[in-house]
Amino acid sequence: MRKASLFAIGLAALLAGCTTITPEEQRARDEAECRSYGFTRKNDAFAECLQRLDLDRRAARRYRASMDPWAYEPMVVYRPVFVRR
Repeated sequence: MRKASLFAIGLAALLAGCTTITPEEQRARDEAECRSYGFTRKNDAFAECLQRLDLDRRAARRYRASMDPWAYEPMVVYRPVFVRR
């Protein structure tokens, strides 16, 4: 019984880390963050704040991708096959 409960707890902890955010939820979070900085909706400063948050997120994603050890491995795109007659 103890192994089963430990397995269930471990599985629950693993699945808790696999949450995703929908684009609508991300937009709501970004808007809340920009409002916390003191920007108000429907002006250029608010739009710029949203844009900067998105650009920062994209830069972080590119950085994480560049740290991937498989990103620079050689990859065979085309390999001809020669058949003798």
